[in-house]
Amino acid sequence: MATPLTIADLKTLAQRRVPKMFFDYADSGAWTESTYRANEADFAKIKLRQRVLVDMTNRTLETTMVGQKVSMPVALAPTGLTGMQHADGEMLAARAAEEFGIPFTLSTMSICSIEDVASVTSKPFWFQLYVMKDKDFVLNLINRAKAAKCSALVLTADLQILGQRHKDVRNGLSAPPKFTPNHIWQMATRPVWCMRMLQTKRHTFRNIVGHAKNVSDLSSLSVWTNEQFDPQLSWADVSWIKEQWGGPLIIKGILDVEDAKAAADSGADAIIVSNHGGRQLDGAPSTISMLPSIVDAVGHKIEVHLDGGIRSGQDVLKAVALGAKGTFIGRPFLYGLGAMGKEGVSLALGIIRKEMDITMALCGKRDIKDVNSSIIAGRQ
Repeated sequence: MATPLTIADLKTLAQRRVPKMFFDYADSGAWTESTYRANEADFAKIKLRQRVLVDMTNRTLETTMVGQKVSMPVALAPTGLTGMQHADGEMLAARAAEEFGIPFTLSTMSICSIEDVASVTSKPFWFQLYVMKDKDFVLNLINRAKAAKCSALVLTADLQILGQRHKDVRNGLSAPPKFTPNHIWQMATRPVWCMRMLQTKRHTFRNIVGHAKNVSDLSSLSVWTNEQFDPQLSWADVSWIKEQWGGPLIIKGILDVEDAKAAADSGADAIIVSNHGGRQLDGAPSTISMLPSIVDAVGHKIEVHLDGGIRSGQDVLKAVALGAKGTFIGRPFLYGLGAMGKEGVSLALGIIRKEMDITMALCGKRDIKDVNSSIIAGRQ
């Protein structure tokens, strides 16, 4: 097919190439998926001011996120099972992000381990932490991230219990996949995906297997995971994690002004306005609709980032205009990865950069650091 021009093109191609259970994992929300849909729909409601006869030369998208220079205000979000969209997916995405000059964030629930990603990158990446009941394992993860020279820790705060995602339940999702007739059929119809998977040893959660107590195979991993997410996670744990980590700390999963204020008081360096991509509390508001009030409340005290619903460079620009210092993209890079591997991730980032650059110029701005609510229709 012709070179994909949009994130939607990459999504279509990924759906053809990735087994249904893994594509659905990336492309679904909790329960009715109303929040998942609202994340995208509410971006579309925001209109931009077109400006003319202004100097549009020498444009730059360079800025910083938690003090680190980035080529554009975008990071690759932590996503579980990335290595099931494409063989060695986390390693490929991390290399693409490094070449692009933006952060890659590795999930605790990744297929490739911290050490796997460190082995193929030359610059520090970020690590996302889930807090488990087994605090020795949590401390071990933090120390492994330090050893890999990760330059920021992203603490996910909105997954103390798991929201029900109906597609995953119906698909019987697991990593590696179970060999039921349905799963075998899904994989048999994706022969290129299967061939690549046969060429890698990375098929399960390598940050956990062999590192957590008594977790050595798929069955013990399943039992351990179901028992380990900590429903008692509190702000006291944030203080402990910050002390153990000692570097830049970002709290992901803030969707309420009161929680944003608590995060700002916790000593964290940044927050991510996030509803877990619509995968936790269905019926919660979209992230972009909550961004302005959170920025107004704490933007003077802590750096505010955003994820959820971003499908274009225009969406990134809108988030920046409404006060986000950076954005995280998950599904756009997963679509690129599933469609075309590392090349697809680079293509997704290139699409977003081009759309953001052209849109910024047509809104009369040349430097991303000068973008503010004045480019939003009705807010000037």
